Amino acid sequence: MDLVIIFGPAAVGKMTVGHALCERTGFRLFHNHAIIEPMLEIFPFGSPPFARLVAEFRRRVIEEAAGSGLPGLVFTFVWDLNEPAEIDTIASYIEIAESHGGRGRLVELYSEQSERLARNGTPFRLERKASKRDLEFSQTNLLKMDADYTLNTGGSRTKAEDLIEQHDHVRIDNTHLTAQQTAERIVAAFGLGADGHH
Repeated sequence: MDLVIIFGPAAVGKMTVGHALCERTGFRLFHNHAIIEPMLEIFPFGSPPFARLVAEFRRRVIEEAAGSGLPGLVFTFVWDLNEPAEIDTIASYIEIAESHGGRGRLVELYSEQSERLARNGTPFRLERKASKRDLEFSQTNLLKMDADYTLNTGGSRTKAEDLIEQHDHVRIDNTHLTAQQTAERIVAAFGLGADGHH
């Protein structure tokens, strides 16, 4: 199974691009909020039970997908590239795919902040992510995450780059690209056919 991890800052288009990539390849989409939203109905964001359950569900879904005969799984994630625990988490997901004879591929999306602020309120995003519907809060959160974390490569070297360099990696500036155009670039970069195989 191909495990395609799409990472990048908030509202860069990870879920929307993942959706377009799955339509093109027959892969399945496992976007970050698929687990977060149901857990938020029970536990506060960031609380220990919330963090444990989200981490456990993510890992288990990836394990089951890797052993199920799926051609590919697209996972989306806001990745702090200087946070050792998150680097270990991503490495462990790739390891799961590889232990089942698959491979991990990393797709990094970059967009200008002004474009991401505009995308923050798009209907598809709000339909799938109830916790983003308070636009004032989600906009403040987007700006805070940009300020506090390193969410893209391209500046000074991040702690994640050793891991990134060991795997297929493509960095796409999708500021002016549609989700479909971005998905096409991913397909071309990794040589994925319409059936998901190369």
